[in-house]
Amino acid sequence: MASEFELIARYFTRETTHTTLGVGDDGALIAPGPGCELVISSDMLVEGTHFLPDTKAEDLGWKTLAVNVSDIAAMGARPRWATLAMALPAADEAWIAAFAAGFFACAREFGVDVIGGDTTRGPRNFCVTIFGEVAAGAALRRSGARAGEEIWVSGRPGRAALGLAHLQGRTVLAGPALADCIAALQRPQPRVALGLALSGLATAAIDVSDGLLGDLGHILEQSRLAARLQVAGLPAPTLERQAWLAGGDDYELLFTAPAARQPQIAALSLSLDLPLTRIGTLETGPVGHIELRDASGEPIRIDGFGYEHFAR
Repeated sequence: MASEFELIARYFTRETTHTTLGVGDDGALIAPGPGCELVISSDMLVEGTHFLPDTKAEDLGWKTLAVNVSDIAAMGARPRWATLAMALPAADEAWIAAFAAGFFACAREFGVDVIGGDTTRGPRNFCVTIFGEVAAGAALRRSGARAGEEIWVSGRPGRAALGLAHLQGRTVLAGPALADCIAALQRPQPRVALGLALSGLATAAIDVSDGLLGDLGHILEQSRLAARLQVAGLPAPTLERQAWLAGGDDYELLFTAPAARQPQIAALSLSLDLPLTRIGTLETGPVGHIELRDASGEPIRIDGFGYEHFAR
């Protein structure tokens, strides 16, 4: 059986492109570009909480890095370096090879050097720390929103939650809808290009990981604001509506911008071939309060605002 160090050398050591010293020493050496700040984020994926036990190893490898890349995108930064710490119940080399293939496919797609980490035996979980670069003072923060600005979201939220509901037997999908929703769940696409383009355009941003409403709440709390949402075309009161508003794992970007920026945002949507939908406005009021109405102005009621890890 391969040792921990043999597994790291065989499956997780790759040539780097913008790193002074990568895997092999007690630590890595990196040098941010001139005039840049480092953006640093960590995320953990735990079996049974963030992914199902029978998830394909290659898909899980992709998602493990992608959800962290998404955090960097939400800051308007460029992903550059990552470390991976993981616990595995056994040294199943075929499984590890497939996981590493997915992980490094995501790293190549988004220009990330993998520069270190750790491996141990235990219940399956993965923790990535990712580093990005952004021009000094240019990072998108959750606290930058202002009353009167508009709220936007990228892509089509809710698909990942519907994919999970199908796998858990809570709904039945078929054909293209099934393939689309499962792909959204297992192979999320971080919106790096959008995050970079929002620099100087958006005033605040967050990635949608725990549900659109719950993550919007973080912007409202940081900016000391309330929100009014009125979304045309929102599904009728079904699982689809619940998924759209409170489902997690979308990794789309939720952002705010002045109303005068609508033409630029519309042009950006076309240039990226990515739907960007205006879903509401920011206003003064009880901090964190979200008023929900459908296209006809009727109040919307849903069960919960998003995923809570320690909810009873």
